[in-house]
Amino acid sequence: MPPLSYDIRLEEPNEDAAIEDLHAGAFGPGRFVRTAFRIREGVPHDPRLSFIAQMDGELLGSVRLTPILIGQTLAQLFGPLAVIPSYEGLGIGRALMRKSLQEGARLGEGLVLLVGDLPYYGPFGFQRVPQGRILLLGPVDPARLLIAELAPHALDGAQGMVRGGRESPGAR
Repeated sequence: MPPLSYDIRLEEPNEDAAIEDLHAGAFGPGRFVRTAFRIREGVPHDPRLSFIAQMDGELLGSVRLTPILIGQTLAQLFGPLAVIPSYEGLGIGRALMRKSLQEGARLGEGLVLLVGDLPYYGPFGFQRVPQGRILLLGPVDPARLLIAELAPHALDGAQGMVRGGRESPGAR
């Protein structure tokens, strides 16, 4: 099979409905009660760090990052990351993740938090959060609370409760 040829670019506001449909298909209605979703609720994602993968005008996948505070430390919440089922396993999600993290580092973001599996996210620089250091309102398996430092020592002062929102140059 020849390599898949697709483009990754910043999402545009007129693509919100298609991206929401992708999320609904990938995560179903149960996504609304997940802790990470609740943190994002009512907080605009950061358009500087939200990308889509497309091929011939077709949406293949999407990643969004949302501004948060960890205590008083600025950070981003990773996700949702979704790929349409017929294109899963082809590296699109990994490419979207790399792009969002590289752009975050380029723009001076320090930390990215997520709830996920270390074997998948570890190779991208994510590590387990030391237990009790970062708290979320809602149930989260502490082994699945992961963080990546995009800048050296960004994690040093980060601790406390996570809440959505902050002033972000690109928030919409």
